[in-house]
Amino acid sequence: MLFKSRMIKSFIMMILFVAMFTGCSSGGKADTAAEENKNNENNTKDEIVYVNFRDIRDLNPHIYSGELFAQNLLFEGLVMITDEGVKPWLAKDWDISEDGRTYTFHIRQGITFSDGHKFDAHAVEANIQAIYDNKERHGWLESIRLLDGFAAIDDYTFEMKLKEPYYPLLVELAVTRPFRFISPNCFIDGTTKNGVNGLIGTGKYVLAENHKDQYAVFDVNTNYWGERPEISRIIAKVIPDNQIRTLALEKGEIDIIFGTNMVDAETYLKFSKMEGFGASLSDPLATRMLIMNSTDKILSDVNVRQAINAAVNREEISEEIFYGLESPADRLLAKTVPYCNVELEGYKYSLEKSNGLLEETGWKMNPATGVREKDGKPLEVLMHYNADSVTEKNISEYLQDQMRNIGLRLNITGEEEQAYRDRMKAGDFSITFNISWGTPYDPHSFLGGMRMPAVYGDYAAQQGLEEVKKLHDTILEAFTSTDEIQRQAYYDYILTYLHNEAIYVPLTFERNRAVYNEKVKNVTFNPSQYEVPLDRMYIE
Repeated sequence: MLFKSRMIKSFIMMILFVAMFTGCSSGGKADTAAEENKNNENNTKDEIVYVNFRDIRDLNPHIYSGELFAQNLLFEGLVMITDEGVKPWLAKDWDISEDGRTYTFHIRQGITFSDGHKFDAHAVEANIQAIYDNKERHGWLESIRLLDGFAAIDDYTFEMKLKEPYYPLLVELAVTRPFRFISPNCFIDGTTKNGVNGLIGTGKYVLAENHKDQYAVFDVNTNYWGERPEISRIIAKVIPDNQIRTLALEKGEIDIIFGTNMVDAETYLKFSKMEGFGASLSDPLATRMLIMNSTDKILSDVNVRQAINAAVNREEISEEIFYGLESPADRLLAKTVPYCNVELEGYKYSLEKSNGLLEETGWKMNPATGVREKDGKPLEVLMHYNADSVTEKNISEYLQDQMRNIGLRLNITGEEEQAYRDRMKAGDFSITFNISWGTPYDPHSFLGGMRMPAVYGDYAAQQGLEEVKKLHDTILEAFTSTDEIQRQAYYDYILTYLHNEAIYVPLTFERNRAVYNEKVKNVTFNPSQYEVPLDRMYIE
């Protein structure tokens, strides 16, 4: 027994000695485990889990099918939009000729795409050519229509020539698409019009994985030419349902929900008061509105359109639906938008005015139905909304109830987003939701899109206006004018005419929103509401 006892003690001592030796050695298992734990901890700190309502889709930067937040992670432009205006990006600086028709960009040296292909003026030329190959797709861009030539002057100098001056050119070059750069190695048959065979940019991140309709993984670009972000990995999960997204944030399965369509006012207020979470709100960005089709039999009458505008209680919508987070909008574009500080009598809530206009126009109330009639036909209009937007559904139901006050039967119907947008572009609607394009697109991109069929619903909705041709011609004159005073005069006419014709029903001035786990720091907003500055965030 004594021998066995001594043997057991010796065995235990040997085990302890081996454990001590291996634990202290540089290659031992204990050291490896500690290192793995440390790495896991670092990975957690360097990783953020973002959420989107759908898959990232086709991220070809020269078309419009992909998710903007993802394209913005991978691809960069010559210039960028900041709170202080247009700043250098892949171009270190630029010159503009006196006549405003020639732009010369001086390209930064030492930049490569993430596949190693050199980024230079020749890569810029190849990308601009690929965009121009598909010019019909970019009808909303006056810069494409006005483009008169472009070429790499040398390895690091690129020149663009315009048929006419166009003051918004730099802004259009700065927004997320289509003027972002993809490696020419990704081109198919020398262009991107028919797709790409890779998603290689110069951006801060590369797409490491994509599991359709589940999640995508973006890893930091280890060869990035500029300052690298603190977040080394972004996981973008797909969660279509708003309630499930909210629950996932509460449970710690995701770190942040970002965007006006992703965070309704109720969710924002909930997380702003919840321990362990944060909430951020941007400055006003865009106008939330309805658009009425002036070719509709009922809405072709300007008095009816003005009556509907007067029947909308914007203050109540602001307070009851948005809890004051979005302020009432009494005009198409806020006075703070460039060139939009125009003297107008803002739309005011007045049932007396609304009912008076309808009476004057011959719409008489039928006491039996509570609906006005004219020539034996009821005052009845159909309004479409995006069924994927809780906010649009709530506003639609509210307006449906409110329009009873003026004897208007407002029928509402929700549609899946793509069908809803296709209907809008085709002009197959009486009333539908609309939104200005927001900073930095307003006013020029929003107004420019009105001139082009099938961009949004604006062109179709305006076809019943008496001065539609003059309106669209004046929009172009504003863009090409080099005289600031004359340009402002053009904008004065445009905004006054649209206001008086009342085909738009401004509701509120939209603000971007984000809710997040409190460990996520530096949650800010870009001038464009469609970009998510994940690269500026970090985990603490």
